[in-house]
Amino acid sequence: MNSFKLVFFGFVFILFSCKVTKKNTIKKTSSVKKNLLFIMVDDLRPELNSYGKNRIISPNIDALATTGISFNRAYCNVPVCGASRASLLTGIRPTSTRFLRYDASIKKEAPNVLNLVQHLKNEGYTTVSNNKITHLKKDIEDWDEEWYPFIKGWRNYVSEKNIELEEEGNHGFAYESPNVEDDAYNDGKTANKSIEDLKQLKAAGNPFFLAVGFVKPHLPFNAPKKYWDLYDPKNIELPENFKFPKNAPNTARHFWGELRYYKDIPKKGQVTDKIAKKLIHGYYASVSYVDAQIGRLLNELDTLNLRENTVIILVGDHGWSLMEHGLWVKHSNFEVALQVPLIVNAPGIQKNKRTNSIAELVDIYPSICDLINVPKPKHLEGESFVNALHNPSKIFKNTAFARYQRGETLIADNYFYTEWQRNNKTISKMLYDHNIDPNENRNLAIENRYKTIVDSLSHILNKKINP
Repeated sequence: MNSFKLVFFGFVFILFSCKVTKKNTIKKTSSVKKNLLFIMVDDLRPELNSYGKNRIISPNIDALATTGISFNRAYCNVPVCGASRASLLTGIRPTSTRFLRYDASIKKEAPNVLNLVQHLKNEGYTTVSNNKITHLKKDIEDWDEEWYPFIKGWRNYVSEKNIELEEEGNHGFAYESPNVEDDAYNDGKTANKSIEDLKQLKAAGNPFFLAVGFVKPHLPFNAPKKYWDLYDPKNIELPENFKFPKNAPNTARHFWGELRYYKDIPKKGQVTDKIAKKLIHGYYASVSYVDAQIGRLLNELDTLNLRENTVIILVGDHGWSLMEHGLWVKHSNFEVALQVPLIVNAPGIQKNKRTNSIAELVDIYPSICDLINVPKPKHLEGESFVNALHNPSKIFKNTAFARYQRGETLIADNYFYTEWQRNNKTISKMLYDHNIDPNENRNLAIENRYKTIVDSLSHILNKKINP
């Protein structure tokens, strides 16, 4: 047996034989219940300085990372807004019949599951949801207070040209950069509301679960001009892996969904380099804009002396493609659509550390329970990542599962493996080894020398999805 196979079989042995301790190693620091500030940023990929990148200006998120633990390998379970959020808040995974679409409903698809909001209310928490936490308004009825900013068209245009186009029944352009104040857009209003909530919640004296959902950098890329001005258009670069991967199946392609509807985007085919750079510029500006709002919120937390007894979790609901593999938006089984930033700041954990232990969004619910010292409901399908917060240099979890439509993905150690099935038969496969191909440029699943690995990963994947 060659060394290549020996290494892989060693990995498989570890994967199945290692028993991971699930005991909470974080010591309880106080008898007072900890508060929870949960920040979710729509379509945010880990394109941040705290993740070793240098393209986006995000000083406030980066500062949060210095006071907590960042997960280098955090993944959503489904790259769709509503479905991802429903899975996170219930602690159960998407299946072939549950949590698949943007309009996934907790109330309809998991009516008997004790969701996170209900659970914390039962534990004596005041629960407040601001802006986009769940995708559907009917799923926010469990909160003590839910708030959405006034929206004249959900795309929240400010420029007259785009407002006029939308009033005519069109989408308008995919970006705008008017010279306006931060609260001209809804994310600025969301920060204002959340700051006032912190003051009221402190005055009330009860433990709280404040969830703040920022919409940008979701399309359209609307942000005040000052955030666009942070970037020189001449320095905006296209990704190196802008071509579809070699030997990748057509089932891995998609047609950009929501982006196609905007005025300056062609109905088929690739955008021009000029438009591509404008879109990337807009994404960067939108992240910087939201970063500023997060900074305002965290500053208020410090001003009120709430930081020392508050668990802070910042996470994206899924990734986003910026022309990697020739694709845009989410809705794929590539890493760029599945990987998310996950930053945790909590009393009693290490600071300014990063962990390579894998985390899934379905792990957040049980982890919150451990962090604030409340019981974990028995229905939870994720695993608490609290041990990784205590010992970030150790790997506590090395697998994750995700799905998009018929594509089922297993992330195992350095491998990204996806199968597409139809009528219980595999119709296509995709395998990437991130040790040699981190940008996923060459599908290895069809190469004979990887057959043993493909067969083993397929077995693990199907055992998970078809127990």
